[in-house]
Amino acid sequence: MRVDIRGTRFAASVTTAVLAAVLVTGSFRLLAAQALVFAAGALLGVGRSPYGLVFRTLVGPRLGPPAEFEAAGPPRFAQGVGLVFALAGLVGYGAGPLWLGTAAVACALAAAFLNAAFGYCLGCEVYLVLRRTTAS
Repeated sequence: MRVDIRGTRFAASVTTAVLAAVLVTGSFRLLAAQALVFAAGALLGVGRSPYGLVFRTLVGPRLGPPAEFEAAGPPRFAQGVGLVFALAGLVGYGAGPLWLGTAAVACALAAAFLNAAFGYCLGCEVYLVLRRTTAS
């Protein structure tokens, strides 16, 4: 299965904004909502995640047909990595230490920003490295 690369960058842009808001406000609930989005992307695929649905129904049709696609596996793996960081952030913000929550959210924010701004998916790259090292 392949996904529209513009959709993954759209999702990364929204994720960047949400995680930046979490860092500024320290909102446990907002981070929990983002964790659910990551979980949906990891379990259902990025096209069926909330941000993927918004892109597919509202944004994508206004942009015209996609010129570039990517395999669905790497972005799906990246959503799982984002979920791990969001869960670590929830532990930090909920039970402490606070620095754990801040550090976990900052790491996830950095990865989302790289994808949104430069099209560089850090989680996708980790996926490809793991595939190469475990395939032999």
